[in-house]
Amino acid sequence: MKSQYLLAAYAALGSSFALAQTVPAPATVDKNLGRNLAAQCANCHGSNGKSVAEVASLAGVPANVTIQKMKDYRDGKLPATIMHQLAKGYTDEQVALIAQYLEKQPK
Repeated sequence: MKSQYLLAAYAALGSSFALAQTVPAPATVDKNLGRNLAAQCANCHGSNGKSVAEVASLAGVPANVTIQKMKDYRDGKLPATIMHQLAKGYTDEQVALIAQYLEKQPK
């Protein structure tokens, strides 16, 4: 009887150890996520934020300025034709990644 309990305990312990070894590692952060998200801005603001049209360039703009403008568009504080809708589609973290990427781009 006692050996059956020990065998069951060892089996449970072994199963627990096996499960612990198969827990996936945390996902790595995509170092290009800011760039990839900012690519969606290229239709209006140009590649890497360098506009060639009437729309403002975003390249080299301080991140805090871009972040605040995105919040203002989202909250309806700035007039817009489409930016108020686009701004609502991003999380604060995504906006920060976009702004940080664009800030590093040469004007």
